[in-house]
Amino acid sequence: MEPSWIKYLPLFIRQRLEGRLYLQNVMSNTGWLLADKIIRMGVGLFVGIWIARYLGPEQFGLLSFAFAFVALFSPISSLGLEGIVIRNIVRDPSLKDEILGTAFVLKFVGGTAAFLIVLAGIALVRPGENLAHWLVGITAAGMIFQTLDPIDYWFQSQVQSKYSVYAKNFAFLIISVVKIFFILAKAPLVAFAWAGFAEIVLGSAWIVIAYQATGHHVKEWQLSYLQAKTLFKDSWPLLMSGIAIMIYMRIDQVMLDLMAGDHEVGIYSAAVRLVEAWYFIPMAVTSSVFPSIVEAKTMGEDIFYARLQKLYNFMSLTSYIIALPVTFLAGWIIELLFGPLYSKAGPMLSLFIWSILFTNLGVARSTFLTAMNWTKIHLLTVSLGCIINVGLNYLLIPRYGGMGAVIASCAAYWFAMHGACFVYKPLFKTGYMLTKAMIYPKIW
Repeated sequence: MEPSWIKYLPLFIRQRLEGRLYLQNVMSNTGWLLADKIIRMGVGLFVGIWIARYLGPEQFGLLSFAFAFVALFSPISSLGLEGIVIRNIVRDPSLKDEILGTAFVLKFVGGTAAFLIVLAGIALVRPGENLAHWLVGITAAGMIFQTLDPIDYWFQSQVQSKYSVYAKNFAFLIISVVKIFFILAKAPLVAFAWAGFAEIVLGSAWIVIAYQATGHHVKEWQLSYLQAKTLFKDSWPLLMSGIAIMIYMRIDQVMLDLMAGDHEVGIYSAAVRLVEAWYFIPMAVTSSVFPSIVEAKTMGEDIFYARLQKLYNFMSLTSYIIALPVTFLAGWIIELLFGPLYSKAGPMLSLFIWSILFTNLGVARSTFLTAMNWTKIHLLTVSLGCIINVGLNYLLIPRYGGMGAVIASCAAYWFAMHGACFVYKPLFKTGYMLTKAMIYPKIW
C-alpha cells in the first residue's frame, strides 16, 4: 500500500515512484527526518539567537565553550556504534534484541566514562572557575542518559524514523518553551545548561515509550559478550575517528576560548550557530539512504557506486544553494538576528558557510566507508584533518582571533573530506567522485 502523501506529489514524480515501495519508504523516512531537523533548525535557531541576545557575547561564549568542551568527549559516550548497529540489524534482523541490548550496555559504560573524563578535564584547563565547572558538569551528565539511543538506531534500520521524531521533538519543544521562560524570567546562565540536560532525559523517556508502543520491549534485550566483542571490533576505529572529528569540529571554540577569551568565542559562536543550523540536511538524508547503500553493495559494484554518486551530487548541490546567498548577505543576517554586539561575526559567517560543502560531502562519504567496513581509513582521514585544524588554530588564532579559527576549520574540513582521498590509493576513486560532485552536481 502506497503512503498517503504520494498523491500530493506532481504527476511525473508519482509515475517514477509507482510500484517502488522501498524508494517510497526511504522518501517518507527522509521526510520525517527533514521535518524533525527543520523544526529543530527553526525553533532551535530562534530560541538560540534569543538566548545569545539575552546573555551577550561574554556569557554566550562561556556557554558555547561548555557545550564544545563536552562535545570533544562525546564520542567516548557513543562509541561509534550507530552505523555499525544499523548495518548489523539490516544484515540479520533476528539478532535485534541481542544487538540492541549489548549496544545499550556499551553506551552506558561509555557515557559514564566520558562524564568522569570531562569532569577531570575541565578541572585541569579552567581550575578554580566554579561557573565553568557547573556548566560543563551539567551538560556532560546528559551523556549518561543517551544510553537509550540504540532504540533510535532500530527505527533507522527499519526506515521508521518518524517514531524517533515524535519522541525527540516532544522533548525539544517542551524544553524550548522552558528556555523562553528562563529568558523572560531573567534566569542565570546555569539554568540554560539544566534545560539542555532535561531535554536529553525527557527525550530518552519518550523514545522508550515509542519503542514499547510499536510492539517491542526493552526487557527482551539481551547482553552478549560475543556481540559486544563484535560490535566494538568494528566500531573502535569509528570511535577514534569520532574523537578526531569532534576535535577538528569543536577544538576551534575550545582553543579560541583559552587563547582569546569568552567574548571572542561568543562572537565566533554566532557564526557557527548559523552554519551548523544546516547540518540537518546530510544527517537526515544519510540516515535514510544508508540501508539502501548497504543493500546496493550486495547488488553489484555499478549500482553501489551509482547510488553513491547521486548522494554526493545531492549533497554538493544543496551546499551551493545555501552557501552562495549567505556569502553576500552574512553581515546583514548577523545584524538582523543577533544585533550590533555580534557584528564582527558577519565576515566570519561569509567564509565559514562554505564549510557545509565539505561537511555535507564528508557525511555522505562516511556511508561509503562504513558500508565497505573501511573504518580504519575513516580514522586516518579525519585524524589528518584534526592535526591540520589544531596546527592552524595554534598559528592563526593569536593573530586573527575568530577569523583565524574559521580559516583553520575550513581548511581542515576540506582536507579530511577531499584532500585525504588522494593520500591513500583505495580512496582515489572516491576522490574523483567527490571532485565530480563539486564541479557538476547533476542529480537528475
